[in-house]
Amino acid sequence: MTKSQWECFLQNLGVWEGSFTNFSPQGILLNDTPSCLSLEHLNNSQKVRLTLSRSGQDVIRDFSSVGGGLLFFENGSFSEGLIQLGPFSEFGGELAFVHENRRLRLVQLFDNIGQLKELILIREHLARTPAAERPPLQINDLLGEWQGEAITIYPDWRSSDTYSTTFKLQLDDTGRLIQNTSFAERTITSTGSIKGPIVLFDQDPQKQVQVLFLPDGASATSPLKVQLRQPFFLEVGWLIQPNLRQRMIRSYNDKGEWVSLTLVTEQRKL
Repeated sequence: MTKSQWECFLQNLGVWEGSFTNFSPQGILLNDTPSCLSLEHLNNSQKVRLTLSRSGQDVIRDFSSVGGGLLFFENGSFSEGLIQLGPFSEFGGELAFVHENRRLRLVQLFDNIGQLKELILIREHLARTPAAERPPLQINDLLGEWQGEAITIYPDWRSSDTYSTTFKLQLDDTGRLIQNTSFAERTITSTGSIKGPIVLFDQDPQKQVQVLFLPDGASATSPLKVQLRQPFFLEVGWLIQPNLRQRMIRSYNDKGEWVSLTLVTEQRKL
């Protein structure tokens, strides 16, 4: 990467209007709160002030550097979350995309025994620009073969990796979903059952993973339970245009340590 993390962070400057929408793990809409988030340079300083106004309350954070559990890509997309899964403590992570005048962010939260408890979808657009939204995601939006490029960055600041990817989704004769993911010369095949807005990948009862389809072309891929001694990942997808999609993956190892962040940009083969 040629930009510093701070320069990547500055891609997010501006006033972002939108909403925070809370969902249960089953996809039930719990509440929806309008929001306004401002990121501005403070006068004559290297500081950036974040002001989030929501439900009549303001949260203010000042930044003079970025790091810890926060990493940025060159286009401003980022992820923030805990760097370590601990026993008997709550856990969570946010994955956030920036595309032109819009941002889509999603927070996945787990309770103190590691079970998925809530998802928060944050849809935002720059003030005084159109707030055009994609329809809620459906399985037919994703069927077919997608080819793309992935970039993986690391919290220990080692050099990033870039590689091509293939993502293929199809339905078998029984209506189960078959997913083939190829990256860096590895191919993973998995199958899942579709029930409403949820695809459940359930071949291994110890490692059940669900994909929840959400408004604005979003999807959240979550383990139903995070636990030590089992590597896991959090993933969010955003269908930006009918044949253009991005996915972001925050990966943890079997010690519960955050090890990498990957951004995939892929296009459907026509």
